[in-house]
Amino acid sequence: MHQGLNALKSELEQKKLAHPMGRVAGVTAGIIQVSGLADTVRIGDQVSLRRSPGSPLRGEILQVFNGLVNMLPDTAPDGVAIGDPVILRGTPEFAPCAAWVGRVIDPYGAPLDGKPLARGTATHEVVAPPPPAVERRALGKRLTTGLAILNTVLPISKGQRIGLFAGSGVGKSMLLAQLAVHMQADVVVVGLIGERGREVNEFVTRVLGPEGMKRAVVIAATSDQSALTRRRCAWAAMSVAEHFRNAGKSVLFLADSITRFAEAHREIAVASGEAPALRGYPPSVTPLITALCERAGPGTRDQGDITAIFSVLVAGSDMDEPVADILRGVLDGHVVLSRDIAERGRFPAIDVGRSVSRCLPDVASDTENAMIAETRRYLGAYEQSEVMIKAGLYVDGADPVLDKAVRVWPELDAFFAKSEADGIRGSFDRLGLILRRAKGPGEHKP
Repeated sequence: MHQGLNALKSELEQKKLAHPMGRVAGVTAGIIQVSGLADTVRIGDQVSLRRSPGSPLRGEILQVFNGLVNMLPDTAPDGVAIGDPVILRGTPEFAPCAAWVGRVIDPYGAPLDGKPLARGTATHEVVAPPPPAVERRALGKRLTTGLAILNTVLPISKGQRIGLFAGSGVGKSMLLAQLAVHMQADVVVVGLIGERGREVNEFVTRVLGPEGMKRAVVIAATSDQSALTRRRCAWAAMSVAEHFRNAGKSVLFLADSITRFAEAHREIAVASGEAPALRGYPPSVTPLITALCERAGPGTRDQGDITAIFSVLVAGSDMDEPVADILRGVLDGHVVLSRDIAERGRFPAIDVGRSVSRCLPDVASDTENAMIAETRRYLGAYEQSEVMIKAGLYVDGADPVLDKAVRVWPELDAFFAKSEADGIRGSFDRLGLILRRAKGPGEHKP
């Protein structure tokens, strides 16, 4: 009861009876110039333009100069005229709280599921610095993921940051949903950035379902919304994750996708006059992405952790495109989804040979690391000779390692598709049985 009264008091304190007002001074290339607000606004403030006729037009302050401010509107400035009033709304207050668990929320803290939403008693900046580098803890223990492949050869440890690189239609969203439901965490925060409206509802109701939503907060901005809202979605989702991390929780953060986050920033940067450089992306996209990623990871001594998975849409399986390249350099590993694997029906379609977990070898025992190395050796041998094997040109006995790889390949491939309810130990026990069957009759240790 006391917490509810505090939340109501905080809500009432945010209400303002009067707002500064300016006037439209010009419209150029989608940017609206406003006079009369230069002395009162800050970069990032929200404004509302009253056009007649037409509904109010929301926007954000991009630049302040020479007595004028530049406003980037949420939608096309159709119907805007010189002299139209522009009302300053200020910086949106964002106040996550425990009551947000199980809810679907927009990047400004408004509910999207049609039910009232409580506010926290303290506001959070959506663009915040990471914890001090020298005070952050190291990566924690391995986490159970519910998937055999991620429990063994590609482990994820508490506080680790992983990139998930995938083209369209290879099972990226389904893999994220599996992790949201089964991966070890206290709270799951999902950022759906620029997602199609139909798929937001499908992800919440069917993919995550009631079981997944019991511990999840979904922050969503659909593809039809403005670049400002789509970019803010990633920041808002990370701010929610930080709220729970600061409370000592172990948080799983899922961002889908960083590519659309970068594309939204590109639209804003071009509108503000920044020249494109990295295959059409502005130079500011690099610090933008790295700053977001640095906010995830282990907290300080009194905090929890944010284990983060950032998905990247790679067109034509180009793993060297700018967003993927930036992420690879700042994260603690990456998982690559292969279209070839997906097309032959194995899900999750993870390409083990092209994927890396940088928490190894520290999080595994010597025995487990030996099993992982042996598995990768067999996979590498088989993939190098796959065309020859399928063409019937390989002769048994020509290469002892390849003989074992051919013998064990069907079982390994099936193992990588398995869900795992028995945890990490159970996954390694199954992998050990497969590797023992790869050896010939005289190769087993007594």
